[in-house]
Amino acid sequence: MRNLFREKLDRGEPTVATRIWSTNPFITETIGTSGNFDYVEFAAEYAPFSQIDLENICRAAELYNMATLIKVDFQNRGYVAQKAMASGFQAILFVDHETPEQVEESIRLTMPATPDCGGRYGYPMRRFIGGQSHVPPITHAQRVKQVVRCFMIEKVSAMEHLEEICSIPGVDMVQFGSGDWGMNQGFNRTDRPEECRAAEQKMIECALRHGVRPRCEITSPEGAEYYKQLGVKDFCLNDEMSALRRFWFQEGKRLRELALG
Repeated sequence: MRNLFREKLDRGEPTVATRIWSTNPFITETIGTSGNFDYVEFAAEYAPFSQIDLENICRAAELYNMATLIKVDFQNRGYVAQKAMASGFQAILFVDHETPEQVEESIRLTMPATPDCGGRYGYPMRRFIGGQSHVPPITHAQRVKQVVRCFMIEKVSAMEHLEEICSIPGVDMVQFGSGDWGMNQGFNRTDRPEECRAAEQKMIECALRHGVRPRCEITSPEGAEYYKQLGVKDFCLNDEMSALRRFWFQEGKRLRELALG
């Protein structure tokens, strides 16, 4: 019934997350047992999943008072975001937006269909409501409004319209995507790291001016200090697949060298 993510933002508190690809709820439970994370991000943009998986991720997170965020593809974002919210996800991370109009449409698709909001999200009899109409429609609408809406800034056009995007009511967070931003201009981010960092800093400064929370991904806790100095409070630590890949490639190589030694 409570949006733990929204409560953190409303109190101005920092948030810490990590990102998973696995739909196995045991992974989410294991993260929860650490007691170190406010929410878990499910990378639906990258991974295969079913609607039942979405519900199970939410159930597992709720056991440990963790919130949940889902990263959705652009093309079917309205459908997936609505189904994720109906499953219990408390935050949506939208990708690949280019214009303020696209951002406004995504907010409209995930806002309640009430006179004050003018959204497109109705009153589905899903887990978010309680299976049946246990939550009155207007109470449900209030909960829908509390969902945290985050937008990736990862296209050249989005950077050009950054001030407008950060001014749109309903934009709660923004996050810079250096890989897509570089690709959108025809280069790899590893080839121009300083240019990427400067663009990210521009996004952070703009977001803070507009009262929008900038969210940053880091690969180690030490990476947070740089962003803290810029005023960032929201961090996502590493990525399940990246961490496993790093372990398999680095530690696996060391073991093979020892074994063949």
